[in-house]
Amino acid sequence: MAWILLLVLAGLVLLVIGIYNSLVRLKVQSANAWADIDVQLKRRYDLLPNLIETVKGYAGHEKQTLEAVITARNRAIAATTPSTKAEAEGLLAQSLKSLFALAEAYPQLRAVESFTQLQASLNQIEEAVQNARRYYNAVVRDLNTKIQEFPSNLIAGFFSFKQGEFFELADATERAVPKVSFEQASR
Repeated sequence: MAWILLLVLAGLVLLVIGIYNSLVRLKVQSANAWADIDVQLKRRYDLLPNLIETVKGYAGHEKQTLEAVITARNRAIAATTPSTKAEAEGLLAQSLKSLFALAEAYPQLRAVESFTQLQASLNQIEEAVQNARRYYNAVVRDLNTKIQEFPSNLIAGFFSFKQGEFFELADATERAVPKVSFEQASR
C-alpha cells in the first residue's frame, strides 16, 4: 500500500512539475514575442525621421501633418505596456496614413526614388510588425488559456502566474479616417 501511495505522490509531483514548466515556457515565449514586436517597431521608428525629412523637402508647409507623425512616433517610443503601446501605435498609424496621403497630393514627391524606397521599407516593416503581433497574441492566448484551465489554474495561482496582455490596436483609432487638409497648397 505504501508503494502505491508513493507512486501516486510521485505522479502528482511530476504533473505539477510538468504544468509549471509549461507555464514558464509560455511566459518566456510571450516575453520573447513581445521583444520581437519591439525590434520591429524600433525599425519603424528609425525609418520615420528619414521619411519625414524626404516629405519636408516637397511638402514642408504641411507642418501640422509632419508634426503629428513626429509626436505620434515619440509617444509610441515612450509606451511600454501592450495597452499603452497599442494605443500609441494606433495614433502613429493614423498619422502615417495622413503622411502618405500627402504623396497623393504631391506627384513630384511620389516620383522621388528615396521616398518610394522608404515607403516600400515601411510597408515591409508594417508586415513584419503584423506578423510579430499575431504571434505574440497567439502565445498570450495560449498562456492565458493554460492559466485558466484546470488543474493548471491551481499551479498558476500558487506560483502567481499572471495573464498576459494582448496587443490590440484601439478600434476607434484604426477605423478613423485620416484628416488631411490641402488648402491652397503651393506646389
